Amino acid sequence: MTTTLPLFWHLSSSSKKDRIDASVKLISSLEHFQAHFEASSPSEEDDGSDEKPDDLEALNAQDVSYSVRRLIRGLASPRESSRLGFSVALTELLSRLDTVTSSQVFALIMDATKSQGSMTGQEERDVLFARLFGMTAIIQSGLLVRTKPLPTSQSSATSASSLAGYEQILTELLVLGEKKTWLRESAWWTIGLAVDSLRAAEVTWKAEAVNATVQHLLVENKVWSPEKIALTLKLHNSFEGLNWRTLVSPTFKNPDLLSNTNLQTVALILKDSNNDGGEGIKTAAAGGWKAQLHFVWDVMLDRLLNASDPSQNNFPEFFRIVVDESLFSSNASPERKYWGFQVFQKALPRVSENMPMLFTKNFMRTWINHLSKQDRYLHKAAKQTASEIRTFVEKNPKFGLALILQLTGVHGSQQFDKITKTKTVESMLSVLDANDIKQYIDYLLNQVNDGDVEVEVINARRRWIIDQLAALIRNGSISKTDQWVKFVLDWFVVNGFFVVKKKSEKSQYIGVQQVPKPQFSDELRQACRDKLLSCVADLTNQISTIEGDTMKVKVAGVAADGNFWVAKVLSTIEDLKQDSKHLSLIQEKDEEEEALRSKVRDVASKLKEISGDKEELASGTQLLLLASLLQQYCSEELVLWETMESCIDAAVREFSLEKTKKKGHPSAPVENGDTDVPEPVDIIVDTIIGFMEKSTTYMRTVGNQVFSLISGHVKSTTIELILTQLETRDPTAEESDDEEMDDQGDDGEEGMSQLSDSDSSSDHDDHDEGEDSNEEEVDEELRQKILEALSVNGVEAANEDDEESEEEFMDDDQMMAIDEQLAEVFRSRVNEKKASKDVDAQREATHFKNRVLDLVDVFIKKQPTSPFIVRLVLPLVDLVTRTTSDEKQLSDKAQGIIRSRIGRSKEVAVSVSNEELNAIFETLHSRARTERTPEYLTILSDCCIYLSQVMLRSQMRDDVVSAYRQSLMDFISRKNSCLNVSFFQQFLRRSRTAAWDLRNELLQLPEKAVNTYRRLQVYQLIHDLLAEPPTDAQAEVAQFLAALCQDLLGVISKACDENPSLILTAAQMREVLKLVLLAARQTRRIAPQHVATTWDSSVWSKTAEMLGASERYKATAQMCRQVVQIASVSLKEAPTKRKAHSVLEGAPSETKKSKRKKVA
Repeated sequence: MTTTLPLFWHLSSSSKKDRIDASVKLISSLEHFQAHFEASSPSEEDDGSDEKPDDLEALNAQDVSYSVRRLIRGLASPRESSRLGFSVALTELLSRLDTVTSSQVFALIMDATKSQGSMTGQEERDVLFARLFGMTAIIQSGLLVRTKPLPTSQSSATSASSLAGYEQILTELLVLGEKKTWLRESAWWTIGLAVDSLRAAEVTWKAEAVNATVQHLLVENKVWSPEKIALTLKLHNSFEGLNWRTLVSPTFKNPDLLSNTNLQTVALILKDSNNDGGEGIKTAAAGGWKAQLHFVWDVMLDRLLNASDPSQNNFPEFFRIVVDESLFSSNASPERKYWGFQVFQKALPRVSENMPMLFTKNFMRTWINHLSKQDRYLHKAAKQTASEIRTFVEKNPKFGLALILQLTGVHGSQQFDKITKTKTVESMLSVLDANDIKQYIDYLLNQVNDGDVEVEVINARRRWIIDQLAALIRNGSISKTDQWVKFVLDWFVVNGFFVVKKKSEKSQYIGVQQVPKPQFSDELRQACRDKLLSCVADLTNQISTIEGDTMKVKVAGVAADGNFWVAKVLSTIEDLKQDSKHLSLIQEKDEEEEALRSKVRDVASKLKEISGDKEELASGTQLLLLASLLQQYCSEELVLWETMESCIDAAVREFSLEKTKKKGHPSAPVENGDTDVPEPVDIIVDTIIGFMEKSTTYMRTVGNQVFSLISGHVKSTTIELILTQLETRDPTAEESDDEEMDDQGDDGEEGMSQLSDSDSSSDHDDHDEGEDSNEEEVDEELRQKILEALSVNGVEAANEDDEESEEEFMDDDQMMAIDEQLAEVFRSRVNEKKASKDVDAQREATHFKNRVLDLVDVFIKKQPTSPFIVRLVLPLVDLVTRTTSDEKQLSDKAQGIIRSRIGRSKEVAVSVSNEELNAIFETLHSRARTERTPEYLTILSDCCIYLSQVMLRSQMRDDVVSAYRQSLMDFISRKNSCLNVSFFQQFLRRSRTAAWDLRNELLQLPEKAVNTYRRLQVYQLIHDLLAEPPTDAQAEVAQFLAALCQDLLGVISKACDENPSLILTAAQMREVLKLVLLAARQTRRIAPQHVATTWDSSVWSKTAEMLGASERYKATAQMCRQVVQIASVSLKEAPTKRKAHSVLEGAPSETKKSKRKKVA
C-alpha cells in the first residue's frame, strides 16, 4: 500500500495530463498486486444481491480493496479536480477487475455518500455529485451488464451483474433527478448510458430490465421533460417491439415522437419554461437556465439526420417548428435564442442536402439583428455562429455557394456583409472554385431583369449586382480564371457604354443576349463604367504567371495569354461598336476622335511587337496609351486629347515608329536641331504625374504600374521632373496669380466698354447686373451679420414703406459708423472663404505629393542600383525634416521610404559622380550636426550609411572618413552638439574597414572631450571598433592596442590619485575596465606574441592594488586582476609553444637520423 498512496494525491491535480499519468500508474500497480494475489477462501454462493462490502477483501488484494474504497470516498472531495481524477481512475479500475459485483460497488457508494442533517449546502452538493459520478463509473466500466462470473470457485457461478443491481442504480438515479432539479439532466443522461449498455449487452435478464426501465420512466412517470424525450427516443430506437403508441399517449398522437404531428408538443416541452402546457400536457418544472445545450438535441439530431434512413427524414419541418418558430420566435427570450444558436451550430456540420433549410426566416432575422451591433445581448453568440459557418465552408467548399445564396437570398439580405459589418460572404467566396464562381455570377445576372417590380426596386438590385461583380474581381483570395473575369468585364462594357436595342441570343457577350427591362438608367450606366475602371485597376495590380518559351514569368496586369486586361476591354468595345444592329453607343461618334483612337490602337499594336532591351519600356507605354484611351471613353474631362497626342508622339520618337498620318490631327515634325523638345520618357512620366493629380484609383494604379515598367529607362531630366513636384511651395500662389490675371482682364474689358458704350447702354448693363444679383441665393449668415451691424448703430431693418423716413434720421456720423462695420463684415466673410479655400488647396497638394512619393518608392524598389537614387536622398530628407505638422502623413511616408528602401538596401547605386556624392554626403553631415530631433537624426544616419557604402564602392574612402572625422570632432568637443553616439555606432558596425581609419582620432579625442560623459562615449566607440578588428592588419591592430593600453593606464592612474585630475564614478570605471579586458583579449587573439610586452602583468598588478586601495573603486579591482591573469597565462604559454614548435621542427631530422643509424 505504501507504493500506491502517493499516487492518489496527483489524481486531484488541476492538470489533465498529471491526472491521467497518476491514473495509469495507479491502475498498473493495482493490476500487478491483483495478479499476485491468491484468495484465502472462496466466497459463499449466492445470487449476487446480498453481498456485503466486507466481502471485497476476500477476492482482492489489500491494495486493491483499499483503492476501491479510497477512490469512492474521493468522489466527494471538494479539492481541485479530485472528482474528475478519482472517477476516471475508479472507472478504469472497475473495468479491469473481475472480482467485484455491481451491487458491491453500489453499496460502497451509497455508504460513502450518506447525507447528514448537519451538512452544509456545499457538502450536500458534493455528496450528491459523488453518488452520481460513482454510478456513472459503474455503467461506463461495463460492470452493470457484465456476464463474466466471479472467480470464487469451480462450483460457484456468481455473476458480476444482476437485474436487482440494475434496478437499484436506475431507481437511485431517478431519485437523484427528482431531489434536485439541477441534477435531473445529468441523472437522466446517466440513465441513457445505462440504456445504451443494456442494448448492447447479452445478459439473461435483458427483457426484464427493459420492462423495468419502461415502467419506471414512462408508465409510472406521466410528466414530460426534455430528458424523458431523449430517453424515449433511445428506447424506441433500440426496442421497437414495445407498444409505443400506448406508452406515449395521450401526450403524443404518434408513437414516433419526431413525426410532424408531434412537433408542436415537442417544441413546447423543449422550450423548458414554467408556462402551463395546456391541452393536458404535463411538463416538468423548469430548473435554472443553463447556457449549455441539453443533450436531448444531440439525440434528436442524430435520429433526424441519420443517413441510413433518409425516408424518415423530416428535418426541415422539425427545424422550422421546434427551432425557428419556438426558440427564435419574436417573443422568445434571449436565453431561448441562445439555445437556438447552439442548435444551429450543432446541426450545421451534420446536414447535407438539407443545409439550406437551416436558414429559416426567424433565425436569419435574429442572427442579422444581433450580429449587426456590438451592444446586442447575443452579439457574441451571433459572431460565433458566423465563425462556425466560415469554418464549415472551409472544410466543405462544395456547400459554399449554397450558403452564400441563403445569406443573400429571401430570408437574408443582399447587403449581408455591409449590414452585419463582417466579411462572412466575402470569406466564403474565397473558398469557391472557378465553377462555383461562374454559377454565382449566373445567379446574379439572372436577377438583372424583372419587369414586374417597381423601378426603384430593380435599380437597387442592379446596384447590388454591380457591387457584387466588382467585389469578385477585387477580392484577391478568390481563384480567378480568364473566362469568368472577361465575362464580368464584358457585362460592364455592354451596360456601361451601349444601349441594347435588340437581343442576340448567339452573341458571345452575355449582356447582348437579352434586352434589359427596364433599360439601365444613366446612373447605373455610370456605375458600370466606374466599376469597370475599378476592376481594371485591381487586375492591373494583380500578378499573373505567364508560360514563356523556357521559363515561367510573373507579369502584372495581364491575362493568361499575355495581353493587358485593358487591351481586352478595348477590344470588346471595338467589337460591340461594329454590331450596330443590336447595340448603339451612348457617346456620339466624332470622326476626329475616332481617328485619334485608331492611331492609339495602331501605335499600341506596334509597341506590343517590340522586344529586347526596350521591351518593358514599350509595355509601359502601351499600357499608358490603352489605359488613357479607356479612361477617355469613360470621361473625356480626365484625359485630354492633347495629352494622348503627346504620348503618341513620344512613343513614335522613342521607338522610331512609322507615323500613320490621320486626318484632323496632323503632328508637327520635330526639327533635328531643336534642343527644347523634351525626352520621350519625360513626356510619358509627365503624363503619369498628371494621372497622380486625379482622384481616381484607376489612374493612380495605372500610373504606378506604367512607371514600374519604364523605371529602368528614366533620364536625369525625368528625375528632375519628379523632384520638382515634391518641392515646397504655396499651393494657393498659382490660383492667386490666375485670379489676378482674371481681374486685370475684367478691368481692361470694363474700361474699353466704358469708352465705347453710351450712357444708355451703361444703364442697361447696370439693370442687368442688378437682375443677376437678385437671382443669387441669399446668404443667411451674412444677412444676419449685416442686420446686427445696423442694429448696433440704432438702425432697424428697413421696410419698403418707410424707406424715406429711415434716410431722414441718419446723419453723416451714423453713416460712417455703419460703413466701417459693414466693411468689417464683408472683409471677415472674404477671409473665411479664402482660408477655407487655402486649406483645401493645401490638403490636395499633400495628397498629390503622397502619390508622387509612390513613384519614388517604385523607382527605388525596381532600380536599386540606379545612379539617380543618390539624387533622391536630399529631397526625401527635406520632406522628413522640413514639412509642417499639416503634412505629417507626407513626412511619415518619406521616413518609411528611407528606412525600408534606403536604410536596409542590400544593393547600392553605381556609376555616380564623385563630386555629386561628396556634396550630398557633406550636406547630410552638416545637417546632422544641427538636427535636434533624435528621430530625424536617425533618418540622416541611415542616409549617411547608404551614401558611405556607395562612396566606398567608388574608391572614396578618404572622403567618407574625413566627413565622419569632422562630425566626431564636433560631437566630442562641442557641448551643444546635436549628434549622438548611435550616429557613429552604425557607421562602425556597418563599415568597419573605413571606420578603422578613425582609430587614431578615437585615441586622441578623450582628452578633448568637453566632459566625462563624452569621454566615456568615446570609449564605447572604441569598444565597438575593437569588437571586430580587421584581420588583415595585425601590425596596425597591435600598435593601436599598445597605445590604447598606455592611455587607459593613464586614465586609471589619474582617477586613483589622491588629488584626482579625472573623476570617475564606480560605474564609469567599470566601463573603462570592460574596454581594458576586451583589448587584452583581442591582443591575445590577434597578436599573442605581443601580450607580454603590451600588457605587463607587473604594471597591471600594481594597478589592481591601486584600485583595491581606493574606497570608490575597490569593487572593480577584480576586473583588473583578470588582465593580469591574461598576461600571465600568455607569458607561460609562450615558452611552451616555442618548445613544442622546436620539437616539431626537429622531429623529422631525428627520425631520419635514427633510421640512418639503424641502417648502418
